[in-house]
Amino acid sequence: MDVHEAIRTRRSFGLVKDVEVEIEKIEKILEAGTWAPCHFRTEPWRFFVFQGEGRNHLSEVLLKIAKKNGETEEKKLEKIQAKPFRAPVIIAVAVEPSENPKTIKIEEYGATYACIQNMLLEAHSLGIAGFWRTGKPTYDPLMKEFFGLSENGEVLGFLYFGYPLRSLPEGKRRSFEPLTKWIG
Repeated sequence: MDVHEAIRTRRSFGLVKDVEVEIEKIEKILEAGTWAPCHFRTEPWRFFVFQGEGRNHLSEVLLKIAKKNGETEEKKLEKIQAKPFRAPVIIAVAVEPSENPKTIKIEEYGATYACIQNMLLEAHSLGIAGFWRTGKPTYDPLMKEFFGLSENGEVLGFLYFGYPLRSLPEGKRRSFEPLTKWIG
């Protein structure tokens, strides 16, 4: 699959089979992330891979955050606790901005977001569906603590991966033309 096709056919898709994803493919996805552009080669991304019973750890912290924020309804708590089991592999991606005085914090975030896009495109090229999830619990201090991030670190999202249950839907985008101003 060439890059042009991968960009246009990749979709966020969460309907996946409960089938293990081969470790070699997960490693290719992780490696693709490390090839994102990064000013001063600081490589600020950090990865945390959850599989099998390891997803229970993420489930527990999500439950803890929900309860801390006042959720008491049992059905909602069960739904929150089940989220990590929507896919056989979850990769949490965090940013740890460099201490290099030349770096600009927003550029460290930008590099990590580019890393995430690389990972999603690589997964797609391997026939693996993925979707990127964020939300308030992602940025909760308990989540940062759970991953052992520094004061400046931040979880930027959870990438859910698995083999799709059916073919991916066709995408739709607006033309770039009304969004573009040519200066020349």
